[in-house]
Amino acid sequence: MALHVPKAPGFAQMLKEGAKHFSGLEEAVYRNIQACKELAQTTRTAYGPNGMNKMVINHLEKLFVTNDAATILRELEVQHPAAKMIVMASHMQEQEVGDGTNFVLVFAGALLELAEELLRIGLSVSEAISIFPDSGHFNVDNIRVCKILGSGISSSSVLHGMVFKKETEGDVTSVKDAKIAVYSCPFDGMITETKGTVLIKTAEELMNFSKGEENLMDAQVKAIADTGANVIVTGGKVADMALHYANKYNVMLVRLNSKWDLRRLCKTVGATALPRLTPPVVEEMGHCDSVYLSEVGDTQVVVFKHEKEDGAISTIVLRGSTDNLMDDIERAVDDGVNTFKVLTRDKRLVPGGGATEIELAKQITSYGETCPGLEQYAIKKFAEAFEAIPRALAENSGVKANEVISKLYAVHQEGNKNVGLDIEAEVPAVKDMLEAGILDTYLGKYWAIKLATNAAVTVLRVDQIIMAKPAGGPKPPSGKKDWDDDQND
Repeated sequence: MALHVPKAPGFAQMLKEGAKHFSGLEEAVYRNIQACKELAQTTRTAYGPNGMNKMVINHLEKLFVTNDAATILRELEVQHPAAKMIVMASHMQEQEVGDGTNFVLVFAGALLELAEELLRIGLSVSEAISIFPDSGHFNVDNIRVCKILGSGISSSSVLHGMVFKKETEGDVTSVKDAKIAVYSCPFDGMITETKGTVLIKTAEELMNFSKGEENLMDAQVKAIADTGANVIVTGGKVADMALHYANKYNVMLVRLNSKWDLRRLCKTVGATALPRLTPPVVEEMGHCDSVYLSEVGDTQVVVFKHEKEDGAISTIVLRGSTDNLMDDIERAVDDGVNTFKVLTRDKRLVPGGGATEIELAKQITSYGETCPGLEQYAIKKFAEAFEAIPRALAENSGVKANEVISKLYAVHQEGNKNVGLDIEAEVPAVKDMLEAGILDTYLGKYWAIKLATNAAVTVLRVDQIIMAKPAGGPKPPSGKKDWDDDQND
């Protein structure tokens, strides 16, 4: 009989076997800060136009070469609970603004690093965090990206409408002034919901049975064609017999496997997706200036094109020599589209290149000097954290960060609020960001500072980490690796 060994008295006695817990400054707070600093350090070298790329291989062994912080974090799958807080803040920035995720990481890392200094000189956590602060209708999904391998970036183009990497099903490959019927069901004969058995005694009965099926299919396609529809888009398989009658009545046939693509196409052409092969009424049909099969490089594409520029959806056709290059350009396009979305909500802009951060640091430091008591230390360290942004830009540009920051402070003390780092100069230099046209969105900066500060405060408020024993049992099945490929076609 196994000897029962009693657990040590204390908090561990209340937890299951295998559970872990850490508490206090040394075990919990400093550990959490260290994890967040390491994460911020990883993405800091990727900040700014001169940032370095990271090579990330995810759990599906897919290779990413990028300096986009949102992509790096999404593919890294960070496990540390405190670092996850910072990651969640950057995800919120991605959802709210669509850009500035690296700013959140760098700034949160700087806040925690300086908070650690305050804690080590004897301030309590509550004193260290005492000063931390507790319009448009543009839809980003309306800008689609279609990546086609070959040629170069300069061959990319914008098209008002949609482009699908598909081939047409039938013989008709081009239609002008298209009237489009969209079906979410397969383009095939009707199938009964219940099983039935047909007893055929003679060859003549067999011929009549087949003939009846053909006549029914003929009548269905003819009824659709008679409504004026000259393009049919289906979300399921296309039967050979149905294809034959589509060719007979000179109807163009396009098959889209993805229900997302069907929905977007309906939005583009103004159609309603029908669940059964019934003739559409005028209100259910979509309209497009032209639908045609084209060849881009060696890739067949079907284009739904609007001649007017006021369509609901536009597509950017990206060309590039490698998939990694096109993925990176797609992320740049995504950032640009999100910036436009932010500007529709708030048109205000602030100078970039570290000018805004240095001005904030200067003014917050001045405010800190007017405050009595211990909180002035926290205020000054909060101001100092803003230096992390121009410092990262300077380091990534290969110039001495301390020289740049001292020059920026000197120029800002003279009242030149718009002066930031000149990253194109080979020596530490500054220039007016407003004249150079280097600007950031106000909302992007606002949310980045707010989310980074909230994440840092959340991490600092944790004084104990309790980890339950991981659940046992079989691992979940890995499943099909490319199950969502249809969404990226």
